[in-house]
Amino acid sequence: MRYYLDAEFNGFGGTLISIALVPESEGAAPFYGAVDCTDPTSWVAAHVMPKLDIAPVSYDELQWAFADYLAADPEPVLVADWPEDIVHAARLLVTDDGRRLIVSAVRFELAEVVNFSTAELSHVPHNAYHDAVALRAFCMARRHVTAK
Repeated sequence: MRYYLDAEFNGFGGTLISIALVPESEGAAPFYGAVDCTDPTSWVAAHVMPKLDIAPVSYDELQWAFADYLAADPEPVLVADWPEDIVHAARLLVTDDGRRLIVSAVRFELAEVVNFSTAELSHVPHNAYHDAVALRAFCMARRHVTAK
């Protein structure tokens, strides 16, 4: 199945703060998790941290929850609008001791997102879950138009 991915991180190249996967299938449960950000940039402190709407867990806990979520799908495809989102998702699958968490082969796809803006389309911009929902809606609408 395809999952629409968004991540929030502490500035460009910064550490992961939150990550969400929203399944293409309407009835399937999404994934949303966050970790502590002890020293956010001023922009992140103002625009991301107040919108998390979830209690942070340890990075290890987030890794295992993320891997467990993906393990239920034999062929997950994670679709993102930004390359760094893919980087953070892939890093979640690598443990501190250099091992890979066991999940099926995961594919990543960088969506063509001309005219996509989370500021305009997300119900809560800079919240990974709501941004992933907006990406899903945008990509699904685009696929529907292209299929006609």
